[in-house]
Amino acid sequence: MDYQEQLKKLREEIDKIDENIVKLLNERAKLAQQVGEIKKKYNLPIYVPSREAEIFERIQKISDGPFPKEALKHIFKEIISACRGTEEVIKVAYLGPKATFTHQASIKHFGQTVEHIPVMTIKDVFEEIVKKKVDYGIVPVENTIEGVVNYTLDMFLDYDLKIIGEVILEISLHLLSINTDISKIERIYSHRHAIAECRDWIMKNMPHAQIIEVESTAKAAEIAKDDFQSAAIASEAAADVYGLHILERKIDKHLYNYTRFLIIGKDIPPPSGNDKTTFIFSLRNEVGALYKNLEPLYRYGINMTKIESRPSKREAWEYIFFTDIEGHISEENVKKALEELKERSPYFKILGSYPKAVID
Repeated sequence: MDYQEQLKKLREEIDKIDENIVKLLNERAKLAQQVGEIKKKYNLPIYVPSREAEIFERIQKISDGPFPKEALKHIFKEIISACRGTEEVIKVAYLGPKATFTHQASIKHFGQTVEHIPVMTIKDVFEEIVKKKVDYGIVPVENTIEGVVNYTLDMFLDYDLKIIGEVILEISLHLLSINTDISKIERIYSHRHAIAECRDWIMKNMPHAQIIEVESTAKAAEIAKDDFQSAAIASEAAADVYGLHILERKIDKHLYNYTRFLIIGKDIPPPSGNDKTTFIFSLRNEVGALYKNLEPLYRYGINMTKIESRPSKREAWEYIFFTDIEGHISEENVKKALEELKERSPYFKILGSYPKAVID
């Protein structure tokens, strides 16, 4: 048998497998529709992050290769998103405009088969949920280079919404163009911060290119899609949205630049088995107050992964502490520790219990 016959035979086998995959996907979608009918009947949430986390963990455990496990997660994210879409179209508000990193984080978490809705401000994301115009929202909360997004933290003092998930996204800036030949690029568009991040690479690799500042990386991508001699510095999401080629990946100067985004909604999801809880509290004005408040966490064997202080905006020099711990509020030790902490705090509020994000 020559190589052409071998290839033909193998491709026929692949075609048969593809047919079975399509049949199985349709069977899965039909079952998802039945699940959706039950959820509607009993007024249950369509999106359950702990269930999705459980699916991702299970499929990666049962896979024995050679298919890459990380690719499995991305594929099943879209399968779940598409099947969920047969139950009901979920609306998600994000800090816009379109093709920003927040948009990319929203796609990463929810998949493509939801309605991603850009809004102007972080406050607007909270408002859209409260007004029931969207089901969920996504906002940035901290960056490994710039630190916390204080405005996001402050919103949790004003709105009674819950954190139901998180996304950790690597912030990578790419050179994008409709043109596949980098030597033909004469102009580079981007936001001034992105240009500053990538100036070293530009000076080394494209010193003769004209650099043009615009209001956002998304706007740069929008311009580049109609100009064959131009490129944009923007996100991978911008390449997808505007149909651009990625000419060069990761041209920004920071190698380890990650942003954590919070998924917000109205109800705390059930435990996934790998969760974290976020809460806020204030202190009495006395010696050792912070130690006394946090002591129950030590006594009940709970790991605190983050604590951040912010002015309470109620009294001068009064502070609120935003705190992350490992575990879910339904777990007995977490519940008891937080009950004791609440008793010791003038102000206490649980912001959410949700599955931990994994850095891809």
